[in-house]
Amino acid sequence: MNLFRSVLFWLVLAVLGALLAQVLLQDPGYVLVRYRGSDYTTTVAAGLGILLAALFVLVLAWNLLRLPFRAWKRHRERQARAKLTEGLAAYQRGDYARAEQLLKQAADNGDAEAVARAHAARAAQARGDDAAAAAHAHALGERHPAAQAVLLAQQALARGDASAALAALDAPNAQPLPPRGLRLRADALAAAGRSHEAYGLLGALRQQQALPATQLDALQADLAARSLQEAGDANALADRWDALPQALRTTPAVVAAYARRAAALRWDEAATRSLEQALDAQWSEELAELYGRLPVSRLEHRRTQVERWLPAHPSSPALLLSAARIAQTQGQWPQADSWLHRAIGHGAGAPAWEALGDGALQAGDESRARLAYANALRSQRGDALHELPGRDLRQQIADTAAIEERDEHGMPRLRGVSRDFEQR
Repeated sequence: MNLFRSVLFWLVLAVLGALLAQVLLQDPGYVLVRYRGSDYTTTVAAGLGILLAALFVLVLAWNLLRLPFRAWKRHRERQARAKLTEGLAAYQRGDYARAEQLLKQAADNGDAEAVARAHAARAAQARGDDAAAAAHAHALGERHPAAQAVLLAQQALARGDASAALAALDAPNAQPLPPRGLRLRADALAAAGRSHEAYGLLGALRQQQALPATQLDALQADLAARSLQEAGDANALADRWDALPQALRTTPAVVAAYARRAAALRWDEAATRSLEQALDAQWSEELAELYGRLPVSRLEHRRTQVERWLPAHPSSPALLLSAARIAQTQGQWPQADSWLHRAIGHGAGAPAWEALGDGALQAGDESRARLAYANALRSQRGDALHELPGRDLRQQIADTAAIEERDEHGMPRLRGVSRDFEQR
């Protein structure tokens, strides 16, 4: 298409030139120029030729006059590009002082000012000179407002000043923000306790492909959890929970945040129901452990749920630990003690030992409590555990963790598990 346009243009120009030449040949015309008492006469064709020649001489003289300046400008641009390349290489090597010096010179002399000053600021910040980093950011001025906003926001977030970061990113002349600016604004809003607003930026982040899909999914889950934790009352919590996609309502971190906030607002039923629905949809050790640790009532209901889950997850250390905590809260220490030994046998580790120490201390057995607390610390460090008095620790764990019985439906049952509950 471009070739056709070029050919058509030159054809039209040739036709117009031929017509003009024909007119001039039929009647060459007469041109009179009078200047300071002198008369100059010529034909139209000759006058046009003289005019074109004069224009050509003027253009040639202008280009010759500009030639040294253009050569000097190209020399400076080559130097700036060389300094920019060398400065970026020094920054990659970790030679931040030299990188800052070269990048500053490249910004002063070249067209890549935004890139050079941005990396100069990062080099200054990497060597701990926050004042120089701020000076490089402010030097961008009004020429590169978006780049300046991103730099100022990065520096503000690095020192923990979310308000300053938002002020820089919300500047009118910095709009619309680039993808990096949108991500920084989401981080600043979350740091300022406004995660619900940050969650609203996810659509724009996805549209601009500011992050890979997996990282965006992780960010969505994180912002959703923070938003739920920041809900001021039960109505706000319910609205935010209902607005979440169904997939997030079974994500352990999001469900845990909702359950904790609901429990803090004394909304016990919502807290336990969310955990139960998530665990029924997809088993999670994290949520199973939280189910027994959550500071809510409904002990009988939770005991029933634990008993319902145990046949399907008899070796879950988190579920065994939750059963022990519920029993301990109900004042059933013998049952809780049995549950804790089973949990330890299946690898519950330090939390189960700590709960065992708390129960022994409440029962007045201080020596056993000290051993349990010591084992909690040793379990965290990976050291050998102390034996509890009475019999060999390995024997206790092996005996209480064995699976030998099945219920009336043929489901596996831990020895003494249902029996402990039935004895209540």
